[in-house]
Amino acid sequence: MSKEMKSLENNNVWKLTVLPPGKKANSCKWVYKVKTNSDGSLERYKARLVARGFDQKFGSDYDETFCPVIRQESLRTLVALSTQKELELHHVDVQTAFLNGTLQEEVYMEQPVGYEVKGKKKLVCKLNKSIYGLKQSSRCWNTTLDS
Repeated sequence: MSKEMKSLENNNVWKLTVLPPGKKANSCKWVYKVKTNSDGSLERYKARLVARGFDQKFGSDYDETFCPVIRQESLRTLVALSTQKELELHHVDVQTAFLNGTLQEEVYMEQPVGYEVKGKKKLVCKLNKSIYGLKQSSRCWNTTLDS
């Protein structure tokens, strides 16, 4: 959890502020996962902070949720062509991908439980970047990647 919080801090994901009148703060939660190696042995424990995007309302909290996905046929064609042309094909996994997408909307989130800033517990997080769980996170990441 500390590693995830450090990543959020390094990516300048939010700043603490007073919740403006008429706005609501989305809740958030921790999602835990055990990562294993291919042989089934323990690799590491992972914690991710996610916004509860189901609280968001279309039209007021977000407008678009689009993110393109590749069709299996296209992927197979790409692999076949790279094999025929003897090209190298690389798969890239972007760590904290969604945290690189800049939000266009004003989105507020409650401070994560256990990581509230002392003396500032009444403040909320104004999100600068998309965070896992928001309806528009995929679109934000795709826009950033595309540009």
